[in-house]
Amino acid sequence: MELNWPDCLNVRDLGGLPAGDDGRIVPGALIRSDNLSRLTEGGVEAVRSAGVSRIVDVRTPVECEWDPSPFATDPICRNRPLANADDPYDPTLSIEEQYIQMVEQNPSLFAAAVGAIADAPAGAVVVHCHAGKDRSGSVVALALSLVGVPPEEVAADYAILTDRMRDHFAGQLGEVEDPTERRHLAESFTARPDTMLALLDHLDRTYGGAERYLKQGGLTNDQATRLRARLVSG
Repeated sequence: MELNWPDCLNVRDLGGLPAGDDGRIVPGALIRSDNLSRLTEGGVEAVRSAGVSRIVDVRTPVECEWDPSPFATDPICRNRPLANADDPYDPTLSIEEQYIQMVEQNPSLFAAAVGAIADAPAGAVVVHCHAGKDRSGSVVALALSLVGVPPEEVAADYAILTDRMRDHFAGQLGEVEDPTERRHLAESFTARPDTMLALLDHLDRTYGGAERYLKQGGLTNDQATRLRARLVSG
């Protein structure tokens, strides 16, 4: 369900997704978002009113310093970046290959981000990056997969972009004159179900699924159990 947090562009409550045999993701338990630095004063109040107990900001420390969240100094906020400053980056890789490279480089960082959801106090958990698509989308996908949301549902959720986010991307593309740069940027703005399905398939083939991947990165059995308890009803 899309949420209105002015002036964020891509905020959704993941409640209602099927999980396991007869379960559903609890409404108000897990929210994904773009950059909270966009929030107006009214938007900050909307976050408070949503009963948010933990914000998991997966941007880099440099991004957090350059573009601080209004919750940066609030105890509810945790910065759990998914990359190290010296990680290699190849812009010629497809977006699917970039996602796979991202999880392969830093399983411990992904485990820490998903663990921050499991360890949060009672209340809603918000996971956000800059656009609310790639990094936060990958963390949310891993958490949903662990608790039994089918891959097709995870991929369909990943592929949702609000109209405001599409307009934002189109505006950025319109400012780029170089055709090669514009083509690479347009690819980075995509959110295709097949992209997330490729990542989940990689985790299945390489590790036996998201849960085993995350546990190899340091997620504990207790955290996995608590994640299921907080996210799934029924």
